[in-house]
Amino acid sequence: MEELDLKQLINIFWNKRKQILIVVLVFIILGAAYSFLFVKPKYKSYTTILLTKVQTTDAATSTEKITQTDLTLNQKLITTYSELIKSKNVLREVIKNLGINQSEDTLKNQITVSAIDDTELIQISVVNKDPVVAKQIANETAKVFSKKVAEFYGINNVYTVDAAEVSDVPYNINHIKDILIFAVVGIVISAVYVLIANMLDTTIKSQEDVENALELTVLASIPFINDDTKTIMKGGIN
Repeated sequence: MEELDLKQLINIFWNKRKQILIVVLVFIILGAAYSFLFVKPKYKSYTTILLTKVQTTDAATSTEKITQTDLTLNQKLITTYSELIKSKNVLREVIKNLGINQSEDTLKNQITVSAIDDTELIQISVVNKDPVVAKQIANETAKVFSKKVAEFYGINNVYTVDAAEVSDVPYNINHIKDILIFAVVGIVISAVYVLIANMLDTTIKSQEDVENALELTVLASIPFINDDTKTIMKGGIN
């Protein structure tokens, strides 16, 4: 393929502007149809828990003052706690308590656990097609998890900072974003089509094409006269 300067490239795209516009419009329509008709709304609710001072389940040995040892222990436990939240032991009890018809693996895929950097906060996020169920799962997971910590470690250092609430807005639907993504895809595909079509087109369209193909200088050219031009010329002569 011969090299194209910027002017030639602009002319190529300009001459194919109708085809490009049609392709982009088709993709915009597809994007709108996908976003409005095919994307099923899902809702996200989250609860935030805090790891505080370590209080043993034995009241006689419990302390009221938080120490550096407590902070260090909490930092080490964050990773362990994050995995414990999504353990089968916790998930199985959440399913039982809420009476939801889901498998442990399905529920696990709906839960995301993230530790907030440089803090002792853990966020439990739940995604579900029902906003009320998402809220219930998030709160129940935090509740069951706190009970399991006391059961496994013999300590009470988990407190709920923010309880989950019902979300009214689907987290996975953004019509403008979806349409823009499809529009960009349409622009890219149409640009690729124009470039490939130009590369495969070997017809001669201009004086420059003749000179480039034959490496000869064009001394004269005969303009093409179509039927409309002939009619105008005859009208002018008469």
